[in-house]
Amino acid sequence: MILSAQPRQSSDSDPVVAAQRQALRLLAGREHSRLELERKLASRGFDASAIGEALVRLEREGALDESRLAERYVEERIDKGFGPLRIRSELRNKGVDDALIDRCLQGSSETWEARLAAVCDRRFGAEPPEDRADVARRARFLAQRGFPTESIRRLLRWND
Repeated sequence: MILSAQPRQSSDSDPVVAAQRQALRLLAGREHSRLELERKLASRGFDASAIGEALVRLEREGALDESRLAERYVEERIDKGFGPLRIRSELRNKGVDDALIDRCLQGSSETWEARLAAVCDRRFGAEPPEDRADVARRARFLAQRGFPTESIRRLLRWND
């Protein structure tokens, strides 16, 4: 069976309705940002004007909500041990507005130091670093997780 790159059309051949249905199928799996849906629908052969109108309808109905996406995404990534810098970068790549990212990260900001310590303890145990090489190894891991360098320095009592 050969799959066509053409979008499935509804019985009334309305490309906006077809794009909206496809977007709803994507949203049923997980939250998506507007940019992600635009990209996915375009890759499936939908016209830009049909995509735009379909996404406007979905936003109006509440099916597409970037604030809900950002809040859930921040919670998920925090639970997986990622820091604010990495989460911010990932949300920007999804096309989420910086003001919305700030608002979602702000709600968790008072716990970043505690989260950093918990991630470090989970990965390396409660013992302090043995030497500079161990400090460097821990710092690299925590930086890759998206925690700020200054917070890492304070946690590891790392002085140049």
